[in-house]
Amino acid sequence: MIHYSCIAARFQVNRSESPETLYTMTTQQHPPGAVIIDTRSSELEGFSEGDEDDMDEAMAVNSPEPPEPVEPDVTIRTEENIQLGTLHPEQDLPHIFKSIQSSLTGLTREELFKFKICFSQWETGITYQQVMDGDILDFVDRILEILGQDRSLIHTINTLESVNKKPVADELRNQCKRALVRFHLKQYLIRKHQVIREGVVRAGKQNLLEAVYVMPQISTCGYGGVDPSHEFRSRHLSPLQVPSADTFVDVNNLFRLKRDDGKPVRTVLTTGIPGIGMSVSVGKFSLDWAEMRKNKDLQFVIKLSFRALWLLRNKSCPPSQQMSIMDVIKYYYPECKDMKYLEEEDCKYLIIMDSFDCYQAPLDWENSPVINDNYTQAHLDTLIVNIIRGTVLRGAYIWILGRRAAVSQIPSQFIDVVTEIQGFSDQMKDDYLTRRFSNAELAANIVAHYKRLPTLSMLARQPFVCWMVATVFERCFHYQGYGVHPPRLTPFYVNILIVQTNRKLQFYCGKAENDLKWSSDEKRLLKNMGKMAFKMLERNTSVFSEEDVKEYNLKLTEVTVLSGLCTELPAAAPGGRRTFCFIHFTFQEFMAALYVFTMLRTESKNVLDSGLVHMPKIFKSKYQTKSAAGLVQCALVRTFSSLLGDYDMFLRFLCGLLSLDCHDNQLSGYLYPHNTPKVCGLGETKRLLEEMILTAPEDRLENLKECLREMTQEDE
Repeated sequence: MIHYSCIAARFQVNRSESPETLYTMTTQQHPPGAVIIDTRSSELEGFSEGDEDDMDEAMAVNSPEPPEPVEPDVTIRTEENIQLGTLHPEQDLPHIFKSIQSSLTGLTREELFKFKICFSQWETGITYQQVMDGDILDFVDRILEILGQDRSLIHTINTLESVNKKPVADELRNQCKRALVRFHLKQYLIRKHQVIREGVVRAGKQNLLEAVYVMPQISTCGYGGVDPSHEFRSRHLSPLQVPSADTFVDVNNLFRLKRDDGKPVRTVLTTGIPGIGMSVSVGKFSLDWAEMRKNKDLQFVIKLSFRALWLLRNKSCPPSQQMSIMDVIKYYYPECKDMKYLEEEDCKYLIIMDSFDCYQAPLDWENSPVINDNYTQAHLDTLIVNIIRGTVLRGAYIWILGRRAAVSQIPSQFIDVVTEIQGFSDQMKDDYLTRRFSNAELAANIVAHYKRLPTLSMLARQPFVCWMVATVFERCFHYQGYGVHPPRLTPFYVNILIVQTNRKLQFYCGKAENDLKWSSDEKRLLKNMGKMAFKMLERNTSVFSEEDVKEYNLKLTEVTVLSGLCTELPAAAPGGRRTFCFIHFTFQEFMAALYVFTMLRTESKNVLDSGLVHMPKIFKSKYQTKSAAGLVQCALVRTFSSLLGDYDMFLRFLCGLLSLDCHDNQLSGYLYPHNTPKVCGLGETKRLLEEMILTAPEDRLENLKECLREMTQEDE
């Protein structure tokens, strides 16, 4: 790894009567009488902050050309100036300046005049007077200062072509090819990530990533990413841990980390539970590089999403077709063909490979043939293995992202550092919700409102849930009188279930947004996952294994990766078994309640009825077993029999699902057909809960009131 500080791109022009120009690159000193022209662009500045303090003396060169940048002798290292690589001179401002100036010098006076006229007509960022004043050097100085190096270069090439100087334009394009490739990659990333895609895109409702982004906590110490906190349980059913603050790292500093042996990292793996913000973190990193805010010394950032590679493997290429990695890059980035310098030792660049879980083919890490260059053609599966091995794209940093149950197949010897996104702290939640709204009063109301539910406040650690809080409450607070009562919890969990299932259909099954109808497979999956969750609740465990999944006729990948409701725990169980859990313990309780409710609604079965003959004295009467009241009464028996609160949240979700708003409005058309009858006997169930509130022990009262509110409160 090369540590250095770049020098500031400031030219000082000292004009004499002769045509010769003195260029002085400096930060603090300049010749007496020198005119300072700052050619840096605030948007495209290619150097580290604070570089103006690094130079101690000026460098003067008696030449009409800009000098080559020099590397100052700096011994102080900070996080800002620890570099990943060296910015190639052909991507730097002096080379761009020299190349544009050289291409224009060969024009006749008439051709230059015509060029300037055309340049000013098609570039709105600069005036006619600014283009016409001064000589060629003045012109190049000015456009670089006003337009920045990328825009100046592109517009110069286009203008040369428009005035019938294509050979000159081609020569300039060839001289600045690295800079142009970098420009095209930046433009792609800006288009891809500048506007954040959240849920269903609505016209006029798009948000800029930079405006709403709050960086989640990323830790170099991964315990699985599952929050162990719970509203009721005084002890945790599994040894879940959370990392300490001293393990957190900024997303833009991932490749400044060191391996255990002190060497620089090459391959970083980032994982986390579904909805924790992996895709958005990729977007932030990419946008910061593209807009020249961070990691400016990376020559290129190339995104090769596993989802795109999966589509390429199965739709765009015949099964027998083989490609080289350069063919793949050219396929996605046609402007970046013939990037032979990717094989040069001093070319440091980043390959971002996100959504590993979308690549659903098994990869043969042991037997895949070894490829030692970027031009050997092979099957895409083999290329991916060799990229991660480090035999293809040798000079690249590799950033792999995916759900833990998917990325766990990658052999550990190919990964230098594993990081885990932990989500938002309490302050980050509030910052996120506040930044989303220009209406300060609305933002304050939403922040205060979601905190009225402790469980929702815990769950909002996931950025996905925070977005849902913002979206739901923004709509609700438009209704007059909303906000008097606390929000209900169950509708949020139903929404999360629907969104994650739709995401599975869209991202993993290739369904279009207007074709997200749930098939019997989706319904079977959720029902059986609910059954497994219920049996786990009865066994008082929150961890399951591959054998448990098979017991309920489920597929491991379907449950632990595609569903978006479960994750893998990093520590294997005794005997080396892989272990899994739901993304939060309350999701297990919700899925258990959903299964119990579904069995009543669709099959008229009360799976809670254990044939109790002797009801506890607290119950005045026994309701019909297969009624809603009978179901809730059986749940109450289990709740009161558990001193540790094992069934308190389960009972709340069960009562919430009985609400017509949940089981008829939200779930009809998804989990249940539209013609499925509504649940009857809710009045009887309400009376049962009211009776229990009058006679229940004090430590149960608050939850019983919440159960009643979940079932009866009508929100707009």
